[in-house]
Amino acid sequence: MRIGYARAIAEDIDCQKQRALFEKFGCDVIHIETHSAPKQRSELKKMLAEVKTGDQIIVLKLHVLADSTRQLVDLVEMLEEKEAFLHSEQENIDTAKGKSFSFLEITKCLADFQSDVISEKTKAGLSEAKQKGMHAGRPRKADANVKKAIEMYKSKSHSLAEIKEQTGISKSTLYRYLEN
Repeated sequence: MRIGYARAIAEDIDCQKQRALFEKFGCDVIHIETHSAPKQRSELKKMLAEVKTGDQIIVLKLHVLADSTRQLVDLVEMLEEKEAFLHSEQENIDTAKGKSFSFLEITKCLADFQSDVISEKTKAGLSEAKQKGMHAGRPRKADANVKKAIEMYKSKSHSLAEIKEQTGISKSTLYRYLEN
């Protein structure tokens, strides 16, 4: 039996690419998580409980299935114990074919997987922060302090150290504002 597993990822928020993949492979059963969070993945647990010998799990990318290298190894070991197979479309991995991979291919896949995991976690964190009204990057200096620092600088009666002490504006920040 072919089993599709999907969850929202940055490049496929609505899981449409993953659904198209499952259609292409003629999946008999499809498990789609209702969220993209790494915790409480009920569909993954359900799928793993139901998988039988000879079944093939189809995923678009490895990081859809796992959130860490350790979790990926554990899942692959579990599938091997059950004599089930894994197909990951983008990494071109299909354990059903008995194909052996070179160390270079394995290393590239793991590097891509780690990069995807980090990227996905970063995007999720930025999105969550944005929803809370926070912004990425350093906080801007108060306009009043910047104006005061520029006035002090232009008066030529204060040193850069004095300007920084009184306004909190560093030399590099002051020069950046002066350039504009």
